[in-house]
Amino acid sequence: MSNIFVIILVSIGLAFELIGCIGLIRMPNVYNRLQAATKCVTIGTCFILVGLCVFAAANSNISLVLKTIVCIIFILLTAPTAAHAIARAAHKSGIPLWKRSEVDKYEIDHEGEDPLPDDS
Repeated sequence: MSNIFVIILVSIGLAFELIGCIGLIRMPNVYNRLQAATKCVTIGTCFILVGLCVFAAANSNISLVLKTIVCIIFILLTAPTAAHAIARAAHKSGIPLWKRSEVDKYEIDHEGEDPLPDDS
């Protein structure tokens, strides 16, 4: 019974991974691609790891269960942080939004702020 549950979890994870990969190809700019990569791939990887956790628990491998849980927590903490850092760096370097984008909330929130002081 647990093997069927593992197969279902891993299949859901693979579906999310596939959708995320298609999103990386189909999306028009770096900001939209980050959405696809961060959300779909993070959730897909977590589903696959939960499937591994169930498999390891069914085989009484507690050390593997703990390592899998640590990996899930690590991915859930680092993937959104990395995507935010990449998006912020892309915005600061002047990479334009998609031409159909309606509003640049980051630019609106930071209007009127002094730029960083020069080192010279």
